[in-house]
Amino acid sequence: MGSQFSIDMGDGFLSAEAIANPPPFDKLRTVLLYDDLARKLVSSIKYSDRADLLRWVANWMNVSGQEIIDETDAIIPVPLHPSRLRKRRFNQAGELGHRLAKLNGKEFLPEILIRRKPTRQQVGLSESERARNVSGAFAVPQEMKINLKEKRILLIDDVYTTGATAKAATRALKRGGASQINVLVFAKVETHAV
Repeated sequence: MGSQFSIDMGDGFLSAEAIANPPPFDKLRTVLLYDDLARKLVSSIKYSDRADLLRWVANWMNVSGQEIIDETDAIIPVPLHPSRLRKRRFNQAGELGHRLAKLNGKEFLPEILIRRKPTRQQVGLSESERARNVSGAFAVPQEMKINLKEKRILLIDDVYTTGATAKAATRALKRGGASQINVLVFAKVETHAV
């Protein structure tokens, strides 16, 4: 079965982007395109301590991603490096993943995937710079691989821009033994691949 990369348009829809450059994950779902509203919401959560918005964002993600949530064994957030987590004080992807797991009675496994090296912020980087920035950044610790074996994983993040982060995290999860990886994000930056 080939990878399906769509913006909540259902099974069978392949974007031009997925046809031109197939991702390593199976499906991608998003709530909305990354516009001014999405930018303000994400920025408020990440940088203005607006954790109160997480409940709303998680509920929207739950509705948009229900199809792939239903076929999931466990939910894993894209991790922050410990140094960035100390600065920011929380991982928005972790908070969203935790809420989605609770809403759906799914296993939440934030410790399975680690960010083993600090990376630059992706904002302002080109697609190739983003890919290099996160190359080798993620890993599944050896002692955690038993918890991942043959599981269908839902990877959670807030924004999908070029896919560099989701692709790098997916590769690490597959090396760790996951059988299927779907990605659910709040917002996706519109691309113009043909």
